[in-house]
Amino acid sequence: MAEQGLYEELARQLSAIGAVKRGLARIMPAECPSGSAAVLTLLDRYGDMRMSRLAELLSVDMSVTSRHVAHAAARGWIERSPDPADKRSRILRLSAAGREQLDELSRRASRLLATRLDDWTDDEVGQLIRLMTRLRDSFGDCRVRVAEGAEGAESVRPDLFQTTRTPAEAS
Repeated sequence: MAEQGLYEELARQLSAIGAVKRGLARIMPAECPSGSAAVLTLLDRYGDMRMSRLAELLSVDMSVTSRHVAHAAARGWIERSPDPADKRSRILRLSAAGREQLDELSRRASRLLATRLDDWTDDEVGQLIRLMTRLRDSFGDCRVRVAEGAEGAESVRPDLFQTTRTPAEAS
C-alpha cells in the first residue's frame, strides 16, 4: 500500500482531470451537450435498455436522464420503443444517426488527444490507458456503495471525480 501523501497527491491530480474533461467538452458540437453524449456512449456500450437502467449508469436522477433522452430523441439519435415485458416502459436504442453522431464525437476527441499528447510515445499513452482502466476497475460500478471494511460502514461515492462520461472515456 502506498503512503498517505501519495494518495493525497493522487486525489489532487484526479480533481484536476476536470480541466481535461472541459477541454474535450469545448470541442464537441453545440447541439450535443455532454449529457446527450453520455446517453449515446452508454447505449453503444451496453446496448438497448430501459430509462431506469440508463439513469443508474449515468448516476443521475430519472428527471435528468429524461431530459438527456428527450434531447437525443428529438435529434433522431435514439429510438424509443415499447418494452415487450412492460408496455408502460420504453426501451432505448441507439439509431443509425446516433451512431454517426457518436462516431463524430469520437473523431473530435481523438484528434484533440492526438494534438495535446503529440509528444507522448505510444508506450506512454498505452501505459496511461492501462493505469486509468485499472483505477476505474478498482472502483467497480459508479453507484453509491458502502465501503468494505470501513469503520461504521461509511458511504463512499466511487464516481466522486466523474460526472457523465465523455465519448473519449468509452472503451
